[in-house]
Amino acid sequence: MSRFRNKVDAQQAHIFSLRLAVIVLALVCAGLWYGWRSAPTDLTVHVPPDLRSGSTRKWWDIPSENVYAFALYIFGQLNRWPSDGEQDYRRAIYGLQSYLTPACKAFLDGDYEYRKAAGELRQRVRGVYEILGRGYSEDPELRVKQLDLDSWLVTLDLNADEYYAAEPVKRVVVRYPLRVVRFDLDPERNKWGLALDCYQGTPQKIALPGGEP
Repeated sequence: MSRFRNKVDAQQAHIFSLRLAVIVLALVCAGLWYGWRSAPTDLTVHVPPDLRSGSTRKWWDIPSENVYAFALYIFGQLNRWPSDGEQDYRRAIYGLQSYLTPACKAFLDGDYEYRKAAGELRQRVRGVYEILGRGYSEDPELRVKQLDLDSWLVTLDLNADEYYAAEPVKRVVVRYPLRVVRFDLDPERNKWGLALDCYQGTPQKIALPGGEP
């Protein structure tokens, strides 16, 4: 009777261990399923524009060239008023808001109201463009400085031209210190994964050799 009892106890212990293993396996499978379901379906990988020498990077790393290109493009579009600054500037701020931090959006809204009240927008045509020989490739360390893992200081040297009723009213050469931050909030609206955080400092007029714009 004792031998029979011991055998029954051993079988019950074995069955219990099997049940415990099944429960653990089910929990592991549930965790794997949750991880698979919560994993992103799309992954943005930033690739430097020049791949002649190859490139090995961490997937979350953003090359300085891409940060500079982003800042130049977004800032240029904000300052592109093809027909009437009063309409074009407002439209640009609204259209590019996915590429602006909330603080920068608020700053630009205030800048729009200030310029409008000062009469600096109506019938104004404006554009900015990179100065020849002062782009990223000439001095990468000056143009982009990484402040921390998620933010950069981008220095743009640009010509800024403004016209009123086809007459030039402003032509200056300005150095714009811009802050760019990582902004992976909505990949559907912002494929860059970056946002302009407006100015890191005060824009400064600069002089070019020979005094030519």
